[in-house]
Amino acid sequence: MHLAAAYDTLAFFGRDPWWLVLLKAVFCFAFLVLTVLIAIVWERKVVAWMQLRIGPNRHGPWGLLQSLADGVKLALKEDLVVKGADKAVYILAPIVAAIPAFMSFAVIPFGPAGNEVSIFGTRTPLQLTDLPIALLYILATASVGIYGIVLAGWSSGSTYPLLGGIRSSAQMISYEIAMGLSFAAVFIYSGSMSTSEIVASQQPTWFAVLLPVSFIVYIVAMVGETNRAPFDLPEAEGELVGGFNTEYSSLKFAMFMLAEYVNMVTVSAVASTLFLGGWRAPWPISTFWEGANHGWWPMLWIVLKIQLLLFFFIWLRGTLPRLRYDQFMKLGWKVLIPVSLVWLVMVSAVRALRNEGYDFTKVLLYVGAPLAAVLLVALIADVVRKKPEEPPAAAPPAAFDPMAGGYPVPPLPGQELPPVPRRRRRTPQLQDALNGADHSEGS
Repeated sequence: MHLAAAYDTLAFFGRDPWWLVLLKAVFCFAFLVLTVLIAIVWERKVVAWMQLRIGPNRHGPWGLLQSLADGVKLALKEDLVVKGADKAVYILAPIVAAIPAFMSFAVIPFGPAGNEVSIFGTRTPLQLTDLPIALLYILATASVGIYGIVLAGWSSGSTYPLLGGIRSSAQMISYEIAMGLSFAAVFIYSGSMSTSEIVASQQPTWFAVLLPVSFIVYIVAMVGETNRAPFDLPEAEGELVGGFNTEYSSLKFAMFMLAEYVNMVTVSAVASTLFLGGWRAPWPISTFWEGANHGWWPMLWIVLKIQLLLFFFIWLRGTLPRLRYDQFMKLGWKVLIPVSLVWLVMVSAVRALRNEGYDFTKVLLYVGAPLAAVLLVALIADVVRKKPEEPPAAAPPAAFDPMAGGYPVPPLPGQELPPVPRRRRRTPQLQDALNGADHSEGS
């Protein structure tokens, strides 16, 4: 039944005339660019508000044209090419990073798959196209984008950009695994990889409620996938002098920034499609307004969801410090991936039991009881585990003289610097005299 419904949904696509396909493609491109311009100003305004600053207020009313001014400034800056760079790859890398970010948006639905809207007299769905494996297409295009960052670091002919590119490749690989596992739970529940069919399956309950662990894992993975704070390790300015884009300037640097923000919009749209009902209206609105999910209104709901997730990105940047690289990789490999695997096994078991006709209480017993037993055994093992014996008290460290060799040296572990001599406090008579002099001058 799910396969039949998916093919019925996909039958609406591939019938548009060429000019309408071109119009939809231009709309997707313009929507992404316009959203990026808004997101840049919004980010600077929100972070300034969080840090009790004013933010952009010079270009345009209330500084709304600040991102446009930044683009003009970058376009007018000198375009440098490093002498030791591989020029062909050096120029190609920003393009490879930016194009896949735009391609992923082609399968995002802005409305129902039925021909409910009319564009210049032609009935069409509010979606450029859809595929039976649309989410695999999104994962594939997102994976291609990493080549732009890796090639940028390698082709720059410098050490620190190379380290930034290697960091980014390891980061992408680590978090794409967790992201793919969170997708798998959605596949099992919806019975399809088509984005339009996944949105149709979230009626009446969104997958963020049915699959909360997958939703949380995807939210963490999408922040790591886009190299955004607190996971902006490839651009660690304090360690790598800017990371993979250190040797870039002018429009090439602007393309890397554009790719980052477009990826933010894309992963937010994917999160809205998979877990937040896509173009469907939120729960209170959809209960009393029947037309909220028809016509042009669905476009409003998905845009609002995308903007809320973009605000979440900005909120994280304004509140959380950057993680260390070992903490970041530990979170990906030792937390997100194991949790996703266990959760995927549970979801598969629940769906298999429900398909066999078991009621909810039996499903809860068959799936929840083994999980509770495993947690209980882990808790008991943690309680009865032998505590390590405390090492014997070490002897007090010998006195340390930092000038013993004739020049100052730092203390070794276990050694302490002698206290720094302090200037003696002024006598009370002198302090009173100074205070009296101050009072007399003030008088």
